[in-house]
Amino acid sequence: MEEQDTTPGTPSRSGRSAMAEALSRSRTPIRRDSFDRPNGFPVLDYTPRRFSTGAPALPMPTPQVVVAQAQVEMELEEKNGRGNRTPKEKQDFESALNKFELFSSTPSIARLAALTTPCYFHKRFGDAVDIDKVLEEIRGDDQLSHSRLMQTAASVREVSRQLQRRPLKRAVRNIMVITKARDNVLVTLTRELTQWLLATPRYGRDVGVNVWVDEKLRGSRRFDGQGLLKQDERFKDMLRYWTPALCLEKPELFDLVITLGGDGTVLFTSWLFQRVVPPVLAFSLGSLGFLTNFDFENYKEQLTHSMGDAGMRVNMRMRFTATVYRSAASYASSSTAASSASISTTASQSGIGDPATAKIEGETHEVLNELVIDRGPSSYISSLDLYANDSLLTRISADGIILSTPTGSTAYSLSAGGSLVHPDIPAILLTPICPHTLSFRPMLLNDDMALKVAIPPSGRGSAFVSFDGKGRVELGRGDEVVVRASQYPFPTVMGEPLEWFDSISRTLRWNTRAAEQKGWGAQGAGDVDGGLVDGEEGGKEFDIDFDEDHAPTVREREEDSGYGGTGTVTSAQTLSEMGVGERDLRRGWR
Repeated sequence: MEEQDTTPGTPSRSGRSAMAEALSRSRTPIRRDSFDRPNGFPVLDYTPRRFSTGAPALPMPTPQVVVAQAQVEMELEEKNGRGNRTPKEKQDFESALNKFELFSSTPSIARLAALTTPCYFHKRFGDAVDIDKVLEEIRGDDQLSHSRLMQTAASVREVSRQLQRRPLKRAVRNIMVITKARDNVLVTLTRELTQWLLATPRYGRDVGVNVWVDEKLRGSRRFDGQGLLKQDERFKDMLRYWTPALCLEKPELFDLVITLGGDGTVLFTSWLFQRVVPPVLAFSLGSLGFLTNFDFENYKEQLTHSMGDAGMRVNMRMRFTATVYRSAASYASSSTAASSASISTTASQSGIGDPATAKIEGETHEVLNELVIDRGPSSYISSLDLYANDSLLTRISADGIILSTPTGSTAYSLSAGGSLVHPDIPAILLTPICPHTLSFRPMLLNDDMALKVAIPPSGRGSAFVSFDGKGRVELGRGDEVVVRASQYPFPTVMGEPLEWFDSISRTLRWNTRAAEQKGWGAQGAGDVDGGLVDGEEGGKEFDIDFDEDHAPTVREREEDSGYGGTGTVTSAQTLSEMGVGERDLRRGWR
């Protein structure tokens, strides 16, 4: 018979642990957060609760206090002859109490390490964490308190942080190279990179790794694939060619993706992998380069480091899953009578109800940058209904809206007035395009929201939607677009911990002035080049300086401006005390 885990805080397989049973019988009084207080005393509620609403006024007792109270209750019941627990229940309670004392007597560092494991219920699942099983365990826990919920949330956040910091250490044996289109110079660089990857010995072999290049380079004279195969016969099995269909069907073939180009090449990589994405290492060979932080001149050192024992740090960039739903009514109006009847029959059989309100699922896209819904060539302003979790938020009157990821916050959203958002922040950016009301400002929404943008049936015209600048389709009246946070993030290899700040400083010149103000140091006391006049000694002396009698102090400036000081000082009194005459006023402060 399998032994049940009775660790405190961990539900047993029967649904509740021995400790939970003991605490439920102890009838611990919990303060009710209410204004009904007869005789000036708070009302005590002895009903077991999952959450304590009186936490701000009455802190939750520590586990040691709760266990001690449970022990006292059991001793009183035994002393008064009201103990009705079986020997098995007593044994389970004693076992749970011993385990609790063992965990409580451990050092604080060890207890902290226990909280930073994959989840609060880690003792049940061990090293292999099944998220579905964890969620099922949480839903089935009848004694989920506020403190345990807080500990679980803190543990999940700690796991997320640890995953971001931990490098991937795995053997990279299949590398995919994506080259920017319409750039023959990059084709030459692709051949140089491919030759180095094939010939450099790795992982105990005297040859390199398998390299996948674009199928369009098979007959390229600049790439000269046949010339590479002549260098070594073993290269025939190592040089391969990829197609978009192969990336969609078998993304697990590739251990690493290398892009040669700019941000558009990285977006093209996201379009190729609509589900699982291998780690992407992007070399900056384009124009701007928000997403490309590696210099191709040092590709040998950088790839050797990433493929070596040190491993590679990966940033899991958030993506959207955007699905288009067509209105069955508008779809049927543009079809034949037979297809209209078929749609109505299918809608009624599926239990949808009114075929006029039925929706037909269309195309689905994984979006890395942004989803844009605009009015297109229409001269009318767009009318869009915005829903969050099937609840209407507002009706938008604008040229369009942008739903952007944190990665896309430096793209179209930034040009439309959106904010810069760090890619590690899970959020959805809602940015209007030329809104009709000036109070409709950009905002950040929680990533657990399911946003739906619908074209109202009474709208003046249609709208157009595009996904990362691709797949632009028209939306008719009644059509919808549903946007959710994708379960397939886009992993990019990191070069430096603060490379995002470096990228916005390098590309946007973030917080960079054209010329810094000169200091009042010793260098400024000399000539333009910092030198000194013949016969003059160094020091902080200026040919033109403030007069000591005329230079206003900080307090005098505050009093003069009206923002500082404790009282009112007349102008004549102030001028006479400072020795300023009418001529000085005309000349002004230096």
